[in-house]
Amino acid sequence: MTPEELAAAIHTILEEASAEGSLALSAAEIPEPRVERPRNRDHGDWSTNVAMQLAKKAGTKPRDLAELLVPRLEALDGVASVEVAGPGFLNIRLDAASAGELARSIVEAGEAYGRNDSLSGQHINLEYVSANPTGPVHLGGARWAAVGDSLARILAACGATITREYYFNDHGTQIDHFAQSLLASARGQETPENGYGGAYIGEITQQVIADELAAGRPDPTTLPDAEAAEVFRARGVDLMFAAVKAELHAFRSDFDVFFHEDSLHTSGAVERAIARLRERGVIEERDGATWLRTTDFGDDKDRVLIKSDGNTSYFAADLAYYLDKRERGTDCAIFLFGADHHGYIGRMMAMCAAFGDEPGVNMQIVIGQFVNLVKDGQPVRMSKRAGTIVTLGDLVDAVGVDAARYALARSSMDSAIDIDLDLLASTSSENPVYYVQYAHARTRNVARNAAEHGVSRSAGFLPAALDDPADSALLGVLAQFPAIVAQAAQLREQHRVARYLEQLAAAYHAWYGATRVTPRGDDAVNSGHVARLWLNDAVGQVLANGLGLLGVTAPERM
Repeated sequence: MTPEELAAAIHTILEEASAEGSLALSAAEIPEPRVERPRNRDHGDWSTNVAMQLAKKAGTKPRDLAELLVPRLEALDGVASVEVAGPGFLNIRLDAASAGELARSIVEAGEAYGRNDSLSGQHINLEYVSANPTGPVHLGGARWAAVGDSLARILAACGATITREYYFNDHGTQIDHFAQSLLASARGQETPENGYGGAYIGEITQQVIADELAAGRPDPTTLPDAEAAEVFRARGVDLMFAAVKAELHAFRSDFDVFFHEDSLHTSGAVERAIARLRERGVIEERDGATWLRTTDFGDDKDRVLIKSDGNTSYFAADLAYYLDKRERGTDCAIFLFGADHHGYIGRMMAMCAAFGDEPGVNMQIVIGQFVNLVKDGQPVRMSKRAGTIVTLGDLVDAVGVDAARYALARSSMDSAIDIDLDLLASTSSENPVYYVQYAHARTRNVARNAAEHGVSRSAGFLPAALDDPADSALLGVLAQFPAIVAQAAQLREQHRVARYLEQLAAAYHAWYGATRVTPRGDDAVNSGHVARLWLNDAVGQVLANGLGLLGVTAPERM
């Protein structure tokens, strides 16, 4: 019996008590009970505080309500005993057969175990990375690539329709600086002020020149400055764009939409967004400029959309971009921003409200903190290729895709993290990704060893044979996976999956040391060996499912 099944059974019991009048609540007032693993396993397999939650509304004492529920819960198939503890907790023990059935359920569900439909019907647009096409993906962007892609996988596992989106800032002064940097490199000049350095600038420069000559066009360095800069702008941005796409693809972070900021200005989307807000009566002309009254929606000041010189502000593009997402059918637009964007939250949420949408529902913003690389106990401060920043490529070159993704996704996004390259390259239990992947590889090795000893799942499954305390402890951890996935999706916290996997790996390693899947010596294969093979394979399935949600491989051997 899973905690979800137990929660559903408790809900049914409460509804029945309401219908017969022994519970002074209507069916509509009964929430979904929370069923959790007690911290002290001596208190049972599962615990719920539903009696404490409902007692006041029902006009009774929590313990009295709990006592009312005890015989009804004990009558459930698979429940061995129920005790009332403290102010009204219900501690529930399952019989071994009922608890053990979970192993069969997981194996038979396969990749579907842990998935749910809690977000079914929702179209979520998830935007992340969104670096300017002026250089390789830096380390902060690498964190968003790992986090964003993991979140997308988790949200999809909960039934949502996901659009993974990358917003290219290919409009404005940074692109001008990029083009000027390429031209200066091509002509052997110093990098201009506010320009870009690093080996990649020279690489792109040489590729632009080679492509132009191959197409029968003149060497762009011989053209007048304005024409040369335009060639390097157009071709350089395309080449950088392609390089970034390839880098992210190699990191297993692919996108459904690459949205170009410049298209907002060339398509008239900015003007349409401003016109929509005029219709809503939240635009005003002041001091020769056009303003959105964001203070009406909680912002600290109004925001200019069209400057007095007639040029649009950057915020005007934000308006058009959000409206474009909504018009594409997005129910919830999630933006993953770096720590330097914290000041954007107020104006963005005010803009959402100005369109008549609900901040926190139709628009959500997640802020991530900085990442530092450490090697030999010292910070890594410079990239060999980019010159001034540490890049995604540097991290992958040092530790590989699996370790990089896992390390970046296993921490809460609101905390700065230090990535220890020496630790991630090690094969020790201190390395979290190795610890989890090794647990999966061990499950596959156990299965291979079992086959050699004649232990097979085809011999049948007797769940009651999972009667060792280590079996019970491991089953309890396995049962929590679906709730972890649902919670990670609801809270937009992918790290919950990683930390769960580490907990499961620890429980599995402990179980491995306490029980046996194969017989000793000349002993015959018994129902306990077979049942524990089912349990072993269930662990392997959950580890694989969880690693898959993080975009990390589950190796067969290590």
